[in-house]
Amino acid sequence: MSISHDLCRSHSRVVWPSILSADLLNLREDLNQLTQLGMDTLHVDVMDGHFVPNLTFGPSLVQQLRSQTLFNLDVHLMIDLESPLIDAFIKAGAHHLTFHVEATNHPQQIISHIQGQGLTAGLSLKPNTSASSLLPYLSYVDQILVMTVEPGFGGQAFMESQLGKIEEISAMINTCGRSITLAVDGGMNAHTIGLCARKGAQAFIVGNGLFAGGRAQFPNNYKQLLQELEA
Repeated sequence: MSISHDLCRSHSRVVWPSILSADLLNLREDLNQLTQLGMDTLHVDVMDGHFVPNLTFGPSLVQQLRSQTLFNLDVHLMIDLESPLIDAFIKAGAHHLTFHVEATNHPQQIISHIQGQGLTAGLSLKPNTSASSLLPYLSYVDQILVMTVEPGFGGQAFMESQLGKIEEISAMINTCGRSITLAVDGGMNAHTIGLCARKGAQAFIVGNGLFAGGRAQFPNNYKQLLQELEA
């Protein structure tokens, strides 16, 4: 089972919940509700306290999610890529691994390694990194993740300065002619999703807007909230 990348030409808006902002004590109940609503992809933010100033989830959580849910596991690695953790997350059962173009001098080798293990591979870039940094890898990568906040913590405000980058990357994807999913992460809500969709993004990572702020607006009603986000 792998994440579908047919979104690239459809202009659909697809929300992928991020558990970074979830209440872990109630995670099973929340994920059951999201499954019943037809959501099939779950975003897991992995931070090692080195590449970004925060420490989050490890391979054991991915393994538990793989064994106890039906979600495709979209794992975003914000880690030191000299670490053996890449293979640990592959072994744990991730379906897709995204890593940062800033974290290594050998992105193509890492993409090939991930894909060689039967997963799809993505590249992410921080707000200050130019879209052109992705050009050498468009022939290989399955997904591009644009960070519209500084990676490290959930609940940050969306950076409108990244809209031009999203549009530029969308044009690059169209030019290369490959089916590459363009995803966005950071400050996602109904308004900012609309802004990014108009620039060519198809997949939207929603954490605080779904599990925290969103639940405050629509308590215990994920269906109504998702309708707002995907409208």
